[in-house]
Amino acid sequence: MTGDVDLAAVGAVLAEPARAKVLLALGDGRSLPASVLASEAGVAPSTASHHLARLVDAGLIVAEARGRHRYFTLAGPEVGGLIEAVARVAPPQQVRSLRQGTRAHAVRYARRCYDHLAGRLGVAVADALAEDGERKLEILGVAPGDSRPCRDWTEQRDHIAGPLGTALLARFLELGWLVHGETTRALRLTDAGRAGFPDALGIELPSPAPATPRA
Repeated sequence: MTGDVDLAAVGAVLAEPARAKVLLALGDGRSLPASVLASEAGVAPSTASHHLARLVDAGLIVAEARGRHRYFTLAGPEVGGLIEAVARVAPPQQVRSLRQGTRAHAVRYARRCYDHLAGRLGVAVADALAEDGERKLEILGVAPGDSRPCRDWTEQRDHIAGPLGTALLARFLELGWLVHGETTRALRLTDAGRAGFPDALGIELPSPAPATPRA
């Protein structure tokens, strides 16, 4: 027989900045090796191994052996939802360099929220499909499907999750309108996307102006 849920146990895992950075790096559903996650967390490989083991033990990530290397991924969409839920109430980090500002803007503009599109562009897609959505899905070549709203932590508005959200992101990637970032969960808008999103969905694309460092 068990008692109430132990939120403190999850909080203790998330309270370590390096572990939080690992979870954010995996928040787009990718599988990444320990070396990349160590770099993302800003810690030595030996330290990263300790944090990764703690996250595996907590059931938040899973490990898979691929040859001589181990790759890590979130344990499931519910963990992705946990990250987004915490992000909605967490204070933003200060941007202290142009590199940090550029990276922060890219994540806020368009990113993977586990398996669907989030950020300013994700919210814009949701707004566009709220009106005449069936016709626009037909133009995209995406079958209507179940969807659910997912509150976007950067915009504090809903983007589209669920099977429809997954299908939409897959289609945007297939069309080459978006491409994955090399080191972050940000998605890069391509020239094809700059034309495709307005033509197919009537979207006025959010401004791509980068963030600037705060004093």
